[in-house]
Amino acid sequence: MIEDDSDVGCVYFTMSEDNVRRQIALPWVSFGSDAQSMSAEGAFLKSSTHPRAYGNFARLLGRYVRDEKIIPLEEAIRRLTSLPAANLRLERRGMLAPGYFADVVLFDPAAIQDRATFDQPHQYATGVVHLLVNGVQVLRDGEHTGARPGRVVRGPGYGRSF
Repeated sequence: MIEDDSDVGCVYFTMSEDNVRRQIALPWVSFGSDAQSMSAEGAFLKSSTHPRAYGNFARLLGRYVRDEKIIPLEEAIRRLTSLPAANLRLERRGMLAPGYFADVVLFDPAAIQDRATFDQPHQYATGVVHLLVNGVQVLRDGEHTGARPGRVVRGPGYGRSF
């Protein structure tokens, strides 16, 4: 580790699928991820990662919402957007409203699916058609446009909110 300046990552298997399903069904649980944002090319391929780095939200929408019908799609969207923004007190985020930052994901509910596995984690999810970040199109017909309009978002206690 000292020689090649490696990082050490860990994957823990501490939750059962039944427990995940029970937690998803709880109406006050908002959804997020602690995984870092990664690319399925270049230096990122030199190390492994948890599959949720690529498929966390697609798994929720594909497996637990569409396939298993644990919660309705509209409730999942609220718990992916406005509920976590409110919980984290992020101003002008989490809803489509005048004066808010326009982060919009258009996906095909029939095709949204995570593909990343523990053996092959560097696989993008499928089913996202278009993506706008801060009002700028980042994915068009599932392909990256090259745009990078993202910004660091800081909540209360971390400096100014964006």
